[in-house]
Amino acid sequence: MINYKHLHYFWAVAKEGGVVRASECLHLTPQTISGQLSLLEETLGEALFIKVGRTLELTETGKMVLRYAEEIFSLGSELEEMVRILPGSRPIVFKVGVADVVPKSIAYRLLAPALQLPESVRIVCREGSIGSLLAELAVHKVDLVIADAPIPSGINVSGFNHLLGDCGISFFATPSLAKSLGNNFPQNLNGAPMLLQGEMTEVRRRLVRWFDEQQINPRIVGEFDDSALMKAFGQTGVGIFIAPTPIASEIEKQYGVVAIGQTDEIRDQFYAISVERKISHPAVVAITETAREWLFQNASLSGKRKINVTKSHKKTT
Repeated sequence: MINYKHLHYFWAVAKEGGVVRASECLHLTPQTISGQLSLLEETLGEALFIKVGRTLELTETGKMVLRYAEEIFSLGSELEEMVRILPGSRPIVFKVGVADVVPKSIAYRLLAPALQLPESVRIVCREGSIGSLLAELAVHKVDLVIADAPIPSGINVSGFNHLLGDCGISFFATPSLAKSLGNNFPQNLNGAPMLLQGEMTEVRRRLVRWFDEQQINPRIVGEFDDSALMKAFGQTGVGIFIAPTPIASEIEKQYGVVAIGQTDEIRDQFYAISVERKISHPAVVAITETAREWLFQNASLSGKRKINVTKSHKKTT
């Protein structure tokens, strides 16, 4: 079993860049730290450092161990802080994963209500691919995942898909590019430079189908898994990009672009994925209530908009 004191010495050496600096921070002799590092390497059966001249560099195993050590000691610091806070004033910790294809403005608008609760809330946001975030959801490292689609097939996660809402999309370009395209939307997209989301995103699939229906053939100049990176490229004028219509004014202001057209025939959907059917976390409840008022465009039920919930239990084959 790993001795966590040895792991702490390793972490200090890695962060400080050497045994001597770490010994000064820890108020121990270099010989003591070197001995403890050797014991840790014996326990793991792998070298964690290699000597390069007079310096130490992490091995590939050492880099992996450092990532785990940083997470362990970060959790330890969080635990100490939570224990020190009086029970009545401890914040509700809300850990949420945001898929990298979800626009940051949408994610913020959905998550912001959690900070307006009467209770004190601390949001911990993680961003990544839907697969990695669902893996963290399965082991309860996050309470919720915000995504643009239900749990994909082929992912071995049992969970519930809460449809937060859907909306139309708008097309954006720099003023100079927009001027060159003219005003005949959507036909002016034919042959125009286009920046698209990655092939695995739902909105990309819907957009391609819409192009086929409209007999439009844009010139694809870039594909992006990260929506923010796509907008950054669009900001330079290299191509047209899309974003949800509800945040059109924010996109124009932030990136210096203009909306050249919009359609409701392509719906951008947003889901909250959880391991529980009935949402009980107060932060998640606040998020779904906001989505009802802001995004959801479907028929209402008893004067309130309905949130659809489906269960997914996908198994890899």
